[in-house]
Parts: sequence; structure tokens; C-alpha cells
Amino acid sequence: MAVTKGKGSGTKKAGGRGKKHNFFFCAGAALSGFMCALIVLGFFWTPYGTTKMNAAEKMQAPSLRHLLGTDNFGRDVLSRVMEGAGQSALIALCAVAIGCAIGILIGSLCGYFGGIPDLVLMRLCDIVTAFPSILLALVVVSITGGGVYNIILVLGILFVPSFARVVRTEYARCREQNYIRAARLMGVSAPRILYAHILPNTMTVLLPAVTIGFNNAILSEASMSFLGIGIQPPAASLGLMLRDSQTYLRNAPWYALGSGGAMVLLILGFSLLSESFQADAE
Repeated sequence: MAVTKGKGSGTKKAGGRGKKHNFFFCAGAALSGFMCALIVLGFFWTPYGTTKMNAAEKMQAPSLRHLLGTDNFGRDVLSRVMEGAGQSALIALCAVAIGCAIGILIGSLCGYFGGIPDLVLMRLCDIVTAFPSILLALVVVSITGGGVYNIILVLGILFVPSFARVVRTEYARCREQNYIRAARLMGVSAPRILYAHILPNTMTVLLPAVTIGFNNAILSEASMSFLGIGIQPPAASLGLMLRDSQTYLRNAPWYALGSGGAMVLLILGFSLLSESFQADAE
């Protein structure tokens, strides 16, 4: 009787985790899919010109004509949110791609071969991660100057240590597995072992790191634009729109809700996906 009860409890617990995983995945996929569709649409079409000013329609409340209202220059908030979200997502994707590519290269070499290069590179990663990434990005961008390319480059470099450490841990674990030993005995080259045999087995931990990195990049870009060292006007940016909307929170709350809501939905969607990926890894 005790054994039967134990099995039933384990099944019930596993079923609870499965339901929680399904909820995270479905909710995250729905929110992320909606925001991605809005962003892709914004690259090709927006209801109004994102820089077109109209003094006669300043600070209008949401209506059928302007679904999210207008800002202090009479510009359509929905159109600017679509463009701003696209700018933020593009910067985040490029930064994560740079950080992930370099991090995989460093982490794979350190984790597989070890030795003094591993010790030196990991200590350098520790030094970089000792500082808050957003604060460090703000300092570097304020020195080198704003602009999309500078932001992407700075964020990409700052994300390298986090990806490198995740990948290194997995490569160090996998390098002594039987299938890797067999591959070495068969004369398989080191690059093929690194990126054809081991790399696919790191995806369960790499995917959550990518989604978390994407969210951090969105927040970092918004923070820099909010402080005036990121995307510059008249270009649209969620952080820049949040900064401009502060003055009008009482009289025109829709201005802040449009840009802030888009950022929340974008980050929440990928956070839920990250929870789902982490549940798969467990």
C-alpha cells in the first residue's frame, strides 16, 4: 500500500509540473507571438507616420481614430509603439546574438580543454559580471556615444560572460561522457566534437539564458534611451516615450500606458517562455 501511494504522489506531482509548464509555455507563446507580430507589422506598415506631427490632435485620448491616443506633438502613440518596440527588439536580438556567439566560442573552448586559458578567461568574466550590467552599459555608452551600433556592440560584449559561463559548465560536464570518449577514440576532430556533438546538448540550458538575455537587453536599451544616451529623437523608442510621458501622467496617462504596456508584454512573454524552458531542463 505504501509503495502504491508513493507512486501516485509522484505522478500527481509530475502532472502538476506539467500543467504549470504548459501554462507558462502557452501564455508566453501567446504574448510573445502577439508582440512579435506587432513588431514585424511595424517594420512594413504603421497607421500613421511615426514622426508626423499634428498640432490639432495633441494629447487626444484613445479613440477609433487613434487606438492608443496621441502624444504632445500630435503623433499617433500606437504607430510609435510599433516602431519603438521594433527598435528595441532588433537591438536586443543583435546584442544577444553577439554575446551568445562569442560566449559559446569562449565557453566551449574553456569547458572542453580547461587549463590556464580557462582559468584566465573565467576570471575575466568574473570581473565583468562583478559590475551591474545595466550600469556598466550606461557608463560605456555615455563615454563612447549613443547610437544603435554602439548600443548593440556594448550590450553584446557585456552579455558574453553570462553565456560563456553557462556553456562552459555544460561542456565541462559533457566532455567525459561516454559518447564523447567514443568520438575521440574514433578520431573525430575537436571542432566537430565541440559544435556537432556537444553543442546540441547545451540547448536546454542555453535557451533560458537567451530569453533572459533578450529581456535584459530590452531593459538596458530602454534605460539608456530613458536617460537620453540611447535612441535619439525623433526616432521612436519605448524608453524615450516613457521619459517624455512623465510630464503628462496626470492629464494623458495613455501616453505612458502605451509604451510601458508594450514593454511589459514583451518582457513578460519571454520571461514565461524562459520559465517553460527551465522546466524542460529540470
